[in-house]
Amino acid sequence: MFIRTERSVSDFIKLYPVVAFLALVNLGLWFIINILKLPFGLKLYDLGVGHNLSIFLLDEYWRLVTPIFLHADFSHVIFNTFALILFGPALEKMLGSIKFSFIYLFTGIIGNLGTFIINMQSYIPHLGASGAIYGLFGIYIFMVFFRKDLIGKADSQIIKTIFVLGVVMSILMPNINISAHLFGFLGGFLIGPLIFKKAKNISSRTYY
Repeated sequence: MFIRTERSVSDFIKLYPVVAFLALVNLGLWFIINILKLPFGLKLYDLGVGHNLSIFLLDEYWRLVTPIFLHADFSHVIFNTFALILFGPALEKMLGSIKFSFIYLFTGIIGNLGTFIINMQSYIPHLGASGAIYGLFGIYIFMVFFRKDLIGKADSQIIKTIFVLGVVMSILMPNINISAHLFGFLGGFLIGPLIFKKAKNISSRTYY
């Protein structure tokens, strides 16, 4: 389920167009902003980074969405993009590109909304796709406990192990937006019953 068997990048793009597009956006924006430092890229960063006080005082509600596509340092963008490429394809294949796109954006927004609700007058900026990534984890955890017919035992163990590691990292590592992780996860977990409502019980296969 999580082992990539595509023979080329073009195969990956054809099979998982949304995951490929999101990965390209993550890396492309980071490169434009942090390496090339192009003026329009820096302006995009200033307008797009999460800033709760700007939402609270200036009604800049787009900042609940745009931080999903922006990242800080190289390790930040690589970690989130790698997680997307590892865990996104199976869900895009199961759910289809449109539904997967909705879930990714929905859980990312929920993560940013949770961050805003908890500390709406904060002046500290935040950014990253972690809320959406943890949203995917939330969906997988729902499958592990409530739709075992859609995920194999080995894949379930992988998900549980990586999720526990992710929780530990969220707590121990500095400068982590725990609110985005928590609310993104809850968004994915709670939407699980809805998106898998029509899923068929077809043993260990992972698409319907």
